[in-house]
Amino acid sequence: MPLLSLSLHAFCDADWTSDKDEYISTPAYIVYLDQSYFLGLSAAMYSIEEEFRAITNVTTELLWVRSLLAELSVSSNCSVVYCDNLGATHSSKNQACAQVGAADSDPTVNKVSEFRDAFWRFLRPHTIRGTALGSSALVVRALIENPNLIRWSLVLKAASGLVALICGNGYIVGINQIYDIGIDKVNKPYLPIAAGDLSVKSAWLLVIMFAVTGLSIVATNYGSFITSLYSLGLFLGTIYSVPPFRMKRFPVVAFLIIATVRGFLLNFGVYYATRAALGLPFEWSYPVVFITTFVTLFALVIAITKDLPDVEGDMKYQISTLATKLGVKKIALLGTGLLLVNYIGSIFAAVYMPQAFRRSLMIPAHTILASCLIFQAWLLEQAKYSKVILLIVLVM
Repeated sequence: MPLLSLSLHAFCDADWTSDKDEYISTPAYIVYLDQSYFLGLSAAMYSIEEEFRAITNVTTELLWVRSLLAELSVSSNCSVVYCDNLGATHSSKNQACAQVGAADSDPTVNKVSEFRDAFWRFLRPHTIRGTALGSSALVVRALIENPNLIRWSLVLKAASGLVALICGNGYIVGINQIYDIGIDKVNKPYLPIAAGDLSVKSAWLLVIMFAVTGLSIVATNYGSFITSLYSLGLFLGTIYSVPPFRMKRFPVVAFLIIATVRGFLLNFGVYYATRAALGLPFEWSYPVVFITTFVTLFALVIAITKDLPDVEGDMKYQISTLATKLGVKKIALLGTGLLLVNYIGSIFAAVYMPQAFRRSLMIPAHTILASCLIFQAWLLEQAKYSKVILLIVLVM
């Protein structure tokens, strides 16, 4: 029986130091036994995965301390590691406590659960949300314009279209992860291939499955024109990541590809397919032009700013991005400015075209969004554009 029970917990972090040329990083951790300092480490160093390494190191120390306390007949609670780094928290597991019940669990269930988690991270959920929201807005717009043509039979067709879009998205983000393993180990160690949770062979099987499934659904249900647009999107996603093309090396071409695929092609294709399903010819309208323009500009901002947290890995692997060329601060301000133009343009559209837009919804909604954007920009400025804050702001 233990003679004493103590609380054991730790804090860890990692961030860039003031070295802006080499981006040397400082991982650190501190372990507390009850309220008393017990162990600590802080050292500037080159590190491929310094953010993940900090939490790994402190977990190792916690396991050792727990073993020492057990030999001294001192029990400790379930040890908690506190870390404010998104990459580390996504890619780490609490081994100090998880191993307690591992022996009693079903290995098959564990493997299924682990694959499900890796598969979900492989899909990059934040990109699925954007695809689903953009396509849903245009489908709803087409239905609002023609409520008399709505039929229950369209629900299954719409669902199959959403599956095809998710498959196309999965192919594009998947092929990028396959060819970016080294870079992801620096910038995004929580992604499944970089973290070792998904093999390259399995990743290839998944992207092939996504491409075949998506193309089959589109070709079967939406005709030759939409199939051509879908194939063009897959092609652009391929040359973006795959050598010898690897267009992501060229900043302007890279963000034009992203803006085209996630902006114009997605919105134009979905609206065209929806009207075709309703038996109507394609025609533009002010709301559809607005949605397409707004999302295309939004995708352009994503393309420009997505590399902000990845400067370290891009420099290491000589990937030329606007962030590495112009610097983090300038690109953050550029992205903020473009988004602000988007929101202000939306307000003006509602003011000058009341016949097409609902002022009572458009003006307050985009005013609030613009205010939130300005607040996030202020947070970045106060934090001096640190990597952790960049990750938090981009996720939000």
